[in-house]
Amino acid sequence: MKKIIALGLMLATLQGCSLREPMSAEQDTETPTLTPRASTYYDLLKMPRPKGRLMAVVYGFRDQTGQYKPTPASSFSTSVTQGAASMLMDAMQASGWFVVLEREGLQNLLTERKIIRASQKKPNTPVNIQGELPPLQAANMMLEGGIIAYDTNVRSGGEGARYLGIDISREYRVDQVTVNLRAVDVRSGQVLSNVMTSKTIYSVARSAGVFKFIEFKKLLEAEVGYTTNEPAQLCVLSAIEAAVGHMVAQGIERRLWQVAGDSSSPSQDDVLNRYLSQNKVDPGAEAEADVE
Repeated sequence: MKKIIALGLMLATLQGCSLREPMSAEQDTETPTLTPRASTYYDLLKMPRPKGRLMAVVYGFRDQTGQYKPTPASSFSTSVTQGAASMLMDAMQASGWFVVLEREGLQNLLTERKIIRASQKKPNTPVNIQGELPPLQAANMMLEGGIIAYDTNVRSGGEGARYLGIDISREYRVDQVTVNLRAVDVRSGQVLSNVMTSKTIYSVARSAGVFKFIEFKKLLEAEVGYTTNEPAQLCVLSAIEAAVGHMVAQGIERRLWQVAGDSSSPSQDDVLNRYLSQNKVDPGAEAEADVE
């Protein structure tokens, strides 16, 4: 009996070492929260302010990887999010450098404007739609690109130990997603800036167990473990945010757009200089940045 208690305490100790916080099969329901943000988002907030914001549109930011989840999960579900365009528009607004015009839902917008015009011709028209509709604003810049690569098992490995039937182990796998972002001049069609960013996606599995004969024909066997997968959509979001930050830095360096006067702070200069130093790794080539 004492041996069983001792082994149970040892297994509990191993479990405490392998689990950062208590895990259970049934988790309490959680209230919705804001999407967690990576350091790239706060880099965008700390970018120097522009002399004038750029009128920009995004018609689409598609998944160009052609990657689907493995068959045990679903042979029809894609490996990466299909909402990258929404992520890009969010990053553009967070940077403070762009006035984002709606184009992805342009048909819905045009339909609603037709409904307003038709309502204006009827009696008892609401005050808020009586005035003449102004024309839609035109953009001078268009952002193109997409998710161009999703590589699985870029790196994998692990470690473990076993002693007297008691073992503890850890395994990990690294995937990688790559994003391309281009700024195109609407008037000339010239590609002003082209950026590629990559973000690693980590998956970690930890486990501990015991397999031991306590007495003749009496076997003690127990196992505990859990797996943590870094959300792929948050990694895509971080790669897109990094791409926007590098695009802004490239434009400042090439004098495509200007910073507002002397309004930048030391923290803003530090963020800009860090992005510029990464862009200068290979002058003349496309800017590539790894987001860890």
